[in-house]
Amino acid sequence: MQRSPLALPFPPIGPIAGVRIGTASVPYKQWTRDCVTLIELAPGTAVAGVTTRSRCPSPEVELCRAKLPGGRARGLIVNAGNSNAFTGLTGRQAAAAQAARAAERLGCRADEVFSASTGVIGVPLPVDLALAGVDQAHARLGAADWLDAANAIGTTDTFPKAATASAMVRGAPVRLTGIVKGSGMIAPDMATMLGFIFSDAAVAPSLWQQMLSAAVASTFNAITVDSDTSTSDTVLAFATGAAGHPELAAMDDPGADALAAALADVCRQLAILVVRDGEGAQKLIEVTVTGAADDASAKRVALSIANSPLVKTAIAGGDANWGRVVMAVGKAGEPAERDLLSIRFGDTLVAQAGAVVPGYDEAPVAAHLAGQEVRIGVDLGLGTGRALVWTCDLTHGYININADYRS
Repeated sequence: MQRSPLALPFPPIGPIAGVRIGTASVPYKQWTRDCVTLIELAPGTAVAGVTTRSRCPSPEVELCRAKLPGGRARGLIVNAGNSNAFTGLTGRQAAAAQAARAAERLGCRADEVFSASTGVIGVPLPVDLALAGVDQAHARLGAADWLDAANAIGTTDTFPKAATASAMVRGAPVRLTGIVKGSGMIAPDMATMLGFIFSDAAVAPSLWQQMLSAAVASTFNAITVDSDTSTSDTVLAFATGAAGHPELAAMDDPGADALAAALADVCRQLAILVVRDGEGAQKLIEVTVTGAADDASAKRVALSIANSPLVKTAIAGGDANWGRVVMAVGKAGEPAERDLLSIRFGDTLVAQAGAVVPGYDEAPVAAHLAGQEVRIGVDLGLGTGRALVWTCDLTHGYININADYRS
């Protein structure tokens, strides 16, 4: 598959203390690449997570939900190429068997192993391949790195995605690294795609969950490629405690704000990388809405714009059709007054007070739309609510990828 023109280079990332990676290749699909990832975590690792709100979740999502209240993790197993969703008892048994095998290999309890799968819906996870994948990946623990893992968790992704950040916590340097997969079936409804974040911080599971939930709200829940939410969406964050500082237990503990900011930074980087790899995408679009009745209203308006096929195709064609933005604002079902509305493309004000601005010159707008990164700004003129979301344009490439997905 051709690499996205919006792809960014894979960043240089060192190891996280308390984390070992192994990957393996099994034929879930007709490929020879690695597609099973096993990650071993140090004893006592804190875990936090968010999962899809889809009413048709995969067995792996259900397992994560059941295990998250325990707050501790020793392992993560990820399958790519088979989502194992909508597969009934067979799929549930396969997911449980794979987690049990991973626990056996890691020497821990099955409720300390977290699972995720991504790929075709409706095909049960082949239990023999799933178990073989665990065994092979376990044999390679420590031999694989972040790039191997980022590649192994992908499906229609055209480039591996990772991000890193650091913070000082109670005098100790703390590191965070995340990998993510996602290209299509991307819309914010909790967390969209599969994302895994690792840190050597020492933090209580309840606080770690609080930090992750807050970070997800303005990052993974603020992206959309095609308005579709997967049955398998999962974001998990692990903190091994290996940095050596006293454990953080509350947001007013010294260093907690720094760790939360670094976690949000990693989530934001990863979320935007997913949009940069949107299926068929040629342009990254940033939508800012200000002046809304409140922040929630602003976000709904921003998503209405970001999810509009007419807006997305106009951007794909370099068409400065601000009327489509007006349409998307009007259909959002949120408070809006036509004669208070203003719209910008890039730095150029194109419409204001219910009409095109006097002397409007489309040339600078056309130049802005010709670039790979496009900014749309809308002010509703009603209040102080604001929101920022990211999306991509809609091209024929999206159709090509999804028409052929199962083959």
